[in-house]
Amino acid sequence: MDLVAFVAGLALVEYYVFTLQCGRARGRLGVPAPATTGNAEFERYLRVQYNTIEQLVIFLPALFGFAHFVSPGWAAALGVVFIVGRALFARGYVQDPARRGPGFGLTLLANSVLLLGSLLGALVRVAA
Repeated sequence: MDLVAFVAGLALVEYYVFTLQCGRARGRLGVPAPATTGNAEFERYLRVQYNTIEQLVIFLPALFGFAHFVSPGWAAALGVVFIVGRALFARGYVQDPARRGPGFGLTLLANSVLLLGSLLGALVRVAA
């Protein structure tokens, strides 16, 4: 479980980096707070930050549930897939929103397997 906790921490660091990038973009592009619109590039950075936190809500509990009920090693590996997917999503989305697909796909894959495994693992445990 230590490796799973480390991977979870890496995912949170990645989110923190996205938050810092969004803040820098706000200043660099002259988008005063509390505005969330007005500059297309800033809006892409903001969307990366928002979408990542939306995915973390699924990812973190599913990661720990999968580790507990199925396998810590596989949970950590799927966590790395999630992190790589988020990085690809961010890079693609900021460059051109049409390029976000591969990163989103990896994120969806990791979250789907983690969530399904966690739920099935819990169901098997309850039924036993």
